[in-house]
Amino acid sequence: MASIRLRNTNQRIEGEENVRDFLNQQGVLYEHWDVSKLPEELRGKFVLSEEEQQQILNTFEEEIRSLSERRGYQKWDIVSLSDETPNLEELLKKFEQVHTHSEDEVRAITAGNGIFTIKGQKETGYFDVELEAGDVISVPEGTPHFFTLMENRRVVAIRLFIDPSGWVAHPYEDPEFRK
Repeated sequence: MASIRLRNTNQRIEGEENVRDFLNQQGVLYEHWDVSKLPEELRGKFVLSEEEQQQILNTFEEEIRSLSERRGYQKWDIVSLSDETPNLEELLKKFEQVHTHSEDEVRAITAGNGIFTIKGQKETGYFDVELEAGDVISVPEGTPHFFTLMENRRVVAIRLFIDPSGWVAHPYEDPEFRK
């Protein structure tokens, strides 16, 4: 289950309803999908063939279609990151820069963990959303954020897009941001 750490106070927000309520106040969508329906052999696998990626997408087809119909997403794929990922360090350096997009950034975690660092409303400041398998988040377009891995450095996530060709990171310089 997701948890949140407010960076300016170190306060933690835990519990599905509390996390959902906080993120909703920040304009961020949060859902939780049932990952127990994923075949056992895919639950802890982080290097995936195209067939295994498609199997994950097929498993969550109903949830993906529901979210897409509500939010206008047109395309989806799988991203899988682990120590076995070529050039992982370079990818993480690129990911760990605060940026914005001209559409939502959506992740449905199916295995492993990840952290979205998001700039909240002025009084909230930056906060970290620690995500686990089953957690789904949609960071709204124009919201400063970045995504990175947790200590185990492993994640598999479904990404949803309105237009993948337009999903470009725009750097966001912010003197308030502290790593």
